[in-house]
Amino acid sequence: MMAKTALPNWPRMMKRDTAAQYCDMSIAEFERAIASGVIPMPVRFGDRDRWSREQIDAWIARAEGDAPKDWRANAPIYAR
Repeated sequence: MMAKTALPNWPRMMKRDTAAQYCDMSIAEFERAIASGVIPMPVRFGDRDRWSREQIDAWIARAEGDAPKDWRANAPIYAR
């Protein structure tokens, strides 16, 4: 697995460990998210399963839109 100290130029199609790292998840967390239907299924690319960076980005964008509003916005301690 790639060192977490450097931000790579993420490939468009990622192997399981790379896709998990892209999502900042352990492989076990990533597997559970796939099994529960949270993360898109892989596609067969060459002889291996790969995850599309664009599909993962779209999933993250949808998840951000579904997230509840940040309670810190109204907390005086976090006010700017």
